[in-house]
Amino acid sequence: MPDPASSIATHAPTIYTADIGGSFMRLAACAADGSLTLLAKQPTPTDDWTQFADALGDLLAAHAHLDTEHHRAPLALSIAGLIDPLDGAALSANIPCITGRRLASELAALLGRAVFAANDADCLALAEAVSGAGAGHRVVFAAVLGTGVGGGLVANGRLIRGAGGVTGEWGHGPIVNTQCVIDSEAEPLYVPRFSCGCGQTGCVDTIGGARGIERLHAHLHSGATQDSRAILAAWSQGDAAATRTLDAWRELVADPLAAVVNITGASVVTVGGGLASASALIERLDLAVRARVLHRREQPLVVPGRYRDEGGLIGAALLARQA
Repeated sequence: MPDPASSIATHAPTIYTADIGGSFMRLAACAADGSLTLLAKQPTPTDDWTQFADALGDLLAAHAHLDTEHHRAPLALSIAGLIDPLDGAALSANIPCITGRRLASELAALLGRAVFAANDADCLALAEAVSGAGAGHRVVFAAVLGTGVGGGLVANGRLIRGAGGVTGEWGHGPIVNTQCVIDSEAEPLYVPRFSCGCGQTGCVDTIGGARGIERLHAHLHSGATQDSRAILAAWSQGDAAATRTLDAWRELVADPLAAVVNITGASVVTVGGGLASASALIERLDLAVRARVLHRREQPLVVPGRYRDEGGLIGAALLARQA
């Protein structure tokens, strides 16, 4: 079996890279210059380890043009889950069949090639720091505002990977304020500590992502059910109810994000996930965060990331080359 040592990926002309979520896995080829070629997409087998490994093997076999007689291209994985940097053990709620598996080493043995794996938000953070909206900054924090909330931290072009693979996970922990002040209200708004899927209450994940906006809107407007896209569209047209919701969202999210900036010393926060496409919303969040951080600046701090769909793929390949 190939030894997944640094030299294998560092000198590989091209690396296979896969972005694996709870619904789909996408395979691409990443050249040495960072250019990406998408190769395939298929559903992710989430409950059966053998089917999961076989699916990856089949994708690679169908696109084996990167392999030569003397070289089998490494595989870099961006995973919806945590990867312990010490022993490589995976933990994933969305892909339960990989939980407890030493993902990279077990797949390397099955696939006959070097395999590298990391959390998808971490991969996105590395891509943004090296070649995206954070390029040129020494400390970059990537805030993922998608269905839920995640993040990753990069310093000096290297990913910071903490105990258990947990770094930058500002979406979890009981830190959200229970009240906020917005311009349209004479009195502070009360927001309860909503229960989070991680088992805690008051996590940023409960109000910060798309599902969180919907939850906050329902709370502030007598159980109104509206999806986040409709709320954002109504807000852009000046709707009072949507404005109230997103004003509250901005205040509640800006507090913990400003704390992240103060703790990490990040000079830029790149935003990924679906909400990054709402540029006006990110601009307002940026203003609120800059008003709260210790190091005040005139230039934007919280900015939409460069990468929408391919950041995890690019970041995984970068991580493999740095390993």
